[in-house]
Amino acid sequence: MSIKTNSKTSESSSNAMLLLITRLHFYIGLFIGPFIFVAALTGTIYVITPQIENALYKDVLTTQNIGESQPLSLQIAAAKSSLQSDLTLFAVRPAPELGDTTRIMFLDETAQHSGARAVFIDPDTLEVKGNLPVYGTSGVLPLRTTIDFMHRQLLLGEVGRYYSELAASWLWIAALGGVFLWYKGGKKNSAAFANRTKHLRKRRRHYQLGLLLFVGLVFVSITGLTWSKWAGDNISTLRNSIGWVTPSVSQDLTTIDHNMMMSDKHADHLNHSSHNNMPAKKPAAEKFEDVDALFDGVLKAARDAGIDANKLEIRPSSTKDKAWRVSEIDRSWPTQVDSVAVDASTMTVTSRADFATFPIVAKLIRWGIDAHMGILFGVINQIILTFFGLSLCLMIIWGYKMWWIRRPQAGSTSKPLLQAWGKLSSTQKVITVLIAIALGLSMPVMGVSLIAFLLIDAYRWKRQ
Repeated sequence: MSIKTNSKTSESSSNAMLLLITRLHFYIGLFIGPFIFVAALTGTIYVITPQIENALYKDVLTTQNIGESQPLSLQIAAAKSSLQSDLTLFAVRPAPELGDTTRIMFLDETAQHSGARAVFIDPDTLEVKGNLPVYGTSGVLPLRTTIDFMHRQLLLGEVGRYYSELAASWLWIAALGGVFLWYKGGKKNSAAFANRTKHLRKRRRHYQLGLLLFVGLVFVSITGLTWSKWAGDNISTLRNSIGWVTPSVSQDLTTIDHNMMMSDKHADHLNHSSHNNMPAKKPAAEKFEDVDALFDGVLKAARDAGIDANKLEIRPSSTKDKAWRVSEIDRSWPTQVDSVAVDASTMTVTSRADFATFPIVAKLIRWGIDAHMGILFGVINQIILTFFGLSLCLMIIWGYKMWWIRRPQAGSTSKPLLQAWGKLSSTQKVITVLIAIALGLSMPVMGVSLIAFLLIDAYRWKRQ
């Protein structure tokens, strides 16, 4: 008798857990689904637009002149002479290939989103080819910048970031819940599929596509969270506490030790933070008399030190107690993101950070972020992410169709989430509460939305 009772209790707890996850999965799909849909759609558009942007701004990005490049100092002078106002030069990106233009980059508060703009110079003739706002390490132009900010914040400013964080916080949970439901209901559903009903066919397609996308769902969710406001800060704090940070060069010339130091907590977010287009504030110190004339010497020192990528960026220091930084910015495969610090007064390298020497965790983080953005493997990466994004949108649509077909009719009710939780064993209740608290604290936007779910659910239960 005792064995039967224990068996029934275990079965009841198992059924309660299944019902609990079913209702949670439903709530995520119903309330968070639209946010995930928008994030997936805008992210897909962002991924497929590099070639479109290159074609749209072809006259600015390229030149027919392929002669010998003029010194960077002359290119900078040409860029400055074209400006209508006095802007602060903060970076130069030499033409990566013959036929490409050089980017002379200035701080500009009038440049929407990025706070930076680039004057595009023909390195051969010193002709000004264009003047456009630029954004991030990728140096995206206005078209992709707008799409990027639509993906991140719906063009609503900082408050809009809650939408993308909400989507990223719940996506991986929805994916895990979906796999659990497929596993627990697989045999029953297989038998029921013999009926070939319209609803079951839709559910099977929803499950099958979800299983196909499962790894991508978790990957995109986790990498997306690293850019979020609240969860992203918590992730950065965790990484710093356990040493999962990305090495960076030291630009401090006031100390003898020029070994590598660790970067700040947002080192991996260069493509998604407008502040990364702006140099750090410099302490008061003696300034260089002619900064522009030093660019060619700093570039040569970096090249001699092994900075050999075609795509690189030179960031000057306006004070003599700080080194200049020359960084490779090619995030495709193979990844070229080495950087060196150069003392502009002696043209010597004082510090360096080579990707080959990065800890494996730092490399994985770099690759993960670049893959999320569709730049790691070029066109192949774009194709995979496009398929993933469109498939996710389709899966959400199928989910809504499934709900519409089986929506409660007038006078009927569905079992609340809290009712299912109430049938769990004591151990299960404690575990689920602890997990909810831990996730809510580490991902506050998810925690607040979970409270909203529970309030809605409590109201439904009370009505029933």
